[in-house]
Amino acid sequence: GGRGTRLRPHTEGCPKPLLAVGGKPMLEHILMSAKAEGFRHFVLAIQYLGHMIEEYCGDGSQWGLRIDYLREESPLGTAGAMSLLSSRPKEPFIVSNGDVLTDIRYGDMLNYHCKHGASATMAVHIHEWQHPFGVVRTKGVDIINFEEKPIVRNHINAGVYVLEPEVLDVLKVGEHCNMPELFTRLQGSARTIAYPIHEPWLDVGRMDDYEQAQKNHPKNF
Repeated sequence: GGRGTRLRPHTEGCPKPLLAVGGKPMLEHILMSAKAEGFRHFVLAIQYLGHMIEEYCGDGSQWGLRIDYLREESPLGTAGAMSLLSSRPKEPFIVSNGDVLTDIRYGDMLNYHCKHGASATMAVHIHEWQHPFGVVRTKGVDIINFEEKPIVRNHINAGVYVLEPEVLDVLKVGEHCNMPELFTRLQGSARTIAYPIHEPWLDVGRMDDYEQAQKNHPKNF
């Protein structure tokens, strides 16, 4: 549903999930990766230039899939869009951003979610960032340690999730909600867990990310 403003001018007349990588849209890569693991039914939440996504994907029959749509009148966020579901899934289901390229095994993630009895699982990826300066550790005015350009490692949200159907109870129809907010709402009342992924992963949100995706495909995605 996002406008992909950081990828302009590419997204001025094309929704970000339809931007081509390796000769086909990112969204098609996601669909085909999931299809390869046995997934057949998809629901696409669309808003900005959503008609172009509908025209390209249709009902999914050209790929042997079933594709339905959630049409947002205004952007609701990834979680908020799910409030528009007319019928609730009966089993745990996968949610993915439309601009994430990864070799993640969706089936493995689903099994991990079920094994741990979670209500919501978030795929996380290790992000490394090297500080450009030497860091001085102090206690009061005394220097107690010095690190030369330390590397900081954090788990970041990888934009792929598994949710139990009852998680949808915390959403209000038509109310904006992003996925981190959904996980925050669930804290204390439901089990939310992280699924570390080590496969190649790229969130195509900025121009240099898009250039990297073009460079790496088809090697890593």
